[in-house]
Amino acid sequence: MAAMIMVAMMLSLWFQQFNVNRIVALRHNHPHHDVVDAINRSGGPYIGLVMAYPGEEVVLQASGLFVPNSDIPLVLLSGRRYNVGTISGVDVIYVMSGEKTVNAGVAVQILLDAFDIIGVVHYGIAGSTNDSLLIGDVSVLNFVAFTDSWDWLGLRSDSTVELPQLSFGDFDLPQKGNNSLANVEFVPVQLFSIGKLMEQLFWLPIDSSWFNISTQLQELELQQCQNETYCLTNKPKVAFGLRGATADVFLKNEAYRNFLFKEFNISTADEESAAVVMTALSNKVPSIVFRGVSDMAGAEKESSKQSTTLSWSSLAAVNALRVAVAFIELIGKGNPRIDSRTY
Repeated sequence: MAAMIMVAMMLSLWFQQFNVNRIVALRHNHPHHDVVDAINRSGGPYIGLVMAYPGEEVVLQASGLFVPNSDIPLVLLSGRRYNVGTISGVDVIYVMSGEKTVNAGVAVQILLDAFDIIGVVHYGIAGSTNDSLLIGDVSVLNFVAFTDSWDWLGLRSDSTVELPQLSFGDFDLPQKGNNSLANVEFVPVQLFSIGKLMEQLFWLPIDSSWFNISTQLQELELQQCQNETYCLTNKPKVAFGLRGATADVFLKNEAYRNFLFKEFNISTADEESAAVVMTALSNKVPSIVFRGVSDMAGAEKESSKQSTTLSWSSLAAVNALRVAVAFIELIGKGNPRIDSRTY
């Protein structure tokens, strides 16, 4: 075992010493090898833009902000459309990943394997677990966690990690008690990345340099009205430095919502962000997440204060996109690899 650990450490040091770069290419016999090669030769470097739901893609298409490439507007890879074009003169390849963590992780890995990507921007909608983060607001995360990474314990099992536990008996009605479902213990995930030994992390960090750039968007104006009839009572804001939860579960439960905020200080819940960030970290590519609040994750009183039965998903997606586009414009202005090109 000691010898294996030593070999792993030596390999890690070797990778760091020689600064091995990501290989951007499809296998030579891939049916779209020549198309992808032409995309990389004729444009880029690209910013990867990722969304999960059809509604989140629709707001991008309706905005007219994405201008498809006139020669090769898209390529199909593993059943997904990788759309090639520009946003505000910046080369962008966007993909709708599909819902849940596996789809998001696969879509981002393909994006990074096939194309010359300098970083990944992820936007979409989320539920708010923080009463001060309201419908229409956009959260710019600085940490995100897989909150469905659990060890399910028995009534008399001992905890093995220093993270909060979810004890089902604490939610018994009319009073707390023991429950045969017992407890779940939140556990870290294994992160494998270029030039490093495997790490166990619960909180996955957003790239600090990209996060710092995003703080220039504090005064960005967001949309307040869904249409001429329905408007939010609050003026939406961009909130920075919050924590997000990702799980393959749609959260619409007030008790669990409040637990996440109380125990982990989590402000938003979604189904993809951690997978996007983890895949980017594995490939040593910066990433950032913009999540627009579409609902209050089961908090009925808070939801009723802000809306009727109307869905605010479209408005939340529009606002998240607005922040993502403004960020892409900032990256386009500040990145020398992009600035040096002639549009």
